[in-house]
Amino acid sequence: MIGAGAWGTALAIQAARAGSRVTLWARDAGRADAIAARRENPRLPGIALDPALRITADLGTIAADLLLLAVPVQHLAAVAPRLPPGPAVITAKGMEASTRRLPSEILAEADPARPTAVLSGPNFAREIALGLPAAAVIATANAGLRALVAARLATPAFRLYGNDDVIGTQVGGAAKNVIAIAAGAVIGAGLGENARAALITRGLAELGRLAAALGGKRETTFGLSGLGDLTLTCTGEASRNYSLGRALGAGERLADILAARQSVTEGVATAPALVARAAEAGCELPISTVVAHVLAGRATIPEAMAALLARRRRDE
Repeated sequence: MIGAGAWGTALAIQAARAGSRVTLWARDAGRADAIAARRENPRLPGIALDPALRITADLGTIAADLLLLAVPVQHLAAVAPRLPPGPAVITAKGMEASTRRLPSEILAEADPARPTAVLSGPNFAREIALGLPAAAVIATANAGLRALVAARLATPAFRLYGNDDVIGTQVGGAAKNVIAIAAGAVIGAGLGENARAALITRGLAELGRLAAALGGKRETTFGLSGLGDLTLTCTGEASRNYSLGRALGAGERLADILAARQSVTEGVATAPALVARAAEAGCELPISTVVAHVLAGRATIPEAMAALLARRRRDE
């Protein structure tokens, strides 16, 4: 398990629960030692780690038949060339801000021969760590790799489905974070549940358009990695992107919100990259565009909402 944040740790716990022998890699040696000593990650307080779970900060000591990558997307390019050999499963969601690459594209550039899959779905880390019922999708054209991931992670309470749409699955995971910022802003600004429901619905349309424009399948966005993840992230109080949007809607400054956080809110870096890549593909993303403008300080929440409501009327 590469990445010892809340999500990486939760997946390490889940893999151990499924019967796998697991090593959890943390970038910082001091943090790795602290987690190992306490047998608990401060990002998941109160949840004990399996005694057999090995924790290290040395990538050179890792040998495994499967790598799960929970490194934030903005840091993936720095880690990718150092990864041990073996199939890799991308579990982080987003788009690289500087290059507008999806995670699978980052890995492919670092090692074109590495078998790669994507794990995505409506999953909050704490609930996975606790073993509460959940489902996710494994996206890869490699049926053998899908089977291997399921063998290492699936349990009766964690149901895994498969598809072969790596691009569409990643688009859903990246874009839903941006839409969730908008959904949170709507609630934070007191604009009502009707507005949030409309925004989620039109946000799903954006996911579908972008997936198709980048070579994925529109129908993928109707599944766990699209509609499922979008619904959870736009409504769940544990969503970092939704809570950031709520704080923005309530009038807090973006810099202050981010300064008070330890964990990464991927939608902030993803929004401008997503809009730019969509423009390159000739794909219109009105909600994501106004989110990018708000984050950049080019629009207020009322101005963003007015811009969306003033769009030309059209059939659904």
